[in-house]
Amino acid sequence: MKRQTVLIFYLLGIYVILQFGWWGYHLIELTEELKKAPSETSKRTVMVLGEGLVFFVILLLGLWKIRSSIRKELSLARNQNNFLLSVTHELKTPLAASKLYLQTLQKHGLQQEKREEILEKALESNHRLESLIDNILNATRLEHNSLSPAKAELTPLILVNQVLNPYRKHYPKAKFEVNIAENLVIYSDKFFLESILINLIDNALKYAGEDAFVCISVTKDDYACTFEIQDNGPGIPDSEKKDVFRKFYRSGNEETRSQKGSGLGLFIVAELVRVLGGTVQLSRSTYGGAKFLITLPL
Repeated sequence: MKRQTVLIFYLLGIYVILQFGWWGYHLIELTEELKKAPSETSKRTVMVLGEGLVFFVILLLGLWKIRSSIRKELSLARNQNNFLLSVTHELKTPLAASKLYLQTLQKHGLQQEKREEILEKALESNHRLESLIDNILNATRLEHNSLSPAKAELTPLILVNQVLNPYRKHYPKAKFEVNIAENLVIYSDKFFLESILINLIDNALKYAGEDAFVCISVTKDDYACTFEIQDNGPGIPDSEKKDVFRKFYRSGNEETRSQKGSGLGLFIVAELVRVLGGTVQLSRSTYGGAKFLITLPL
């Protein structure tokens, strides 16, 4: 439970005890006054009732705050449980695949072409594992504010194509469109932008499937640089648009979900954009899927 919730709980508990003691004292006074001066009793009764009403309102507000905090804690615990289930599967899958590929190389005398193909698949599994670990580490660093940008001049067209090249190779059915001027130069952090693009592209391919279409555009004016990433997937419901950037958040049940993931990708995107001083907006793309609009100050 969060420190704020615990503090509110103890303060409310102390207040309730003191208030009951104060009421007991006034009830004793009222009993004595009933014997001596009945005319003064009505004034005292109004005062006690007024204090009781204030106490009741404060008690309700405190209980509402505690209830809200507990619901948030339960939601976080549920998302963390989903994360553990997901990340366990995500870690085991590439490890098992790499083990199988290496055992195949060890036990069978294969031709050089086949050996190279298996080695490439093993490296791909290793890269997937490395990306997941990087996401976990980056999420922790961002939460502790231990990541700071190292800005330099960058050419977005070169950067985006460098990020897309592995995807073009491993997803031959997917289509990638890039709309960036060749002479466009910006001043930003290369590692941050690569992480943002990788997480958004992974998210698009995860939900759009093998025939995914991803369009990346970059524009610049006198004040800001804008990255626009669109896909043709199912999109994100309006009811979840505020939640998808939360840590560990993934819609649906982790035990029955078919899409892989850890619930960290969009959280990392939002946090990296925040550290860069920019904003990220989510809306429906012109291709039917999701559109992420990232605006970074110059």
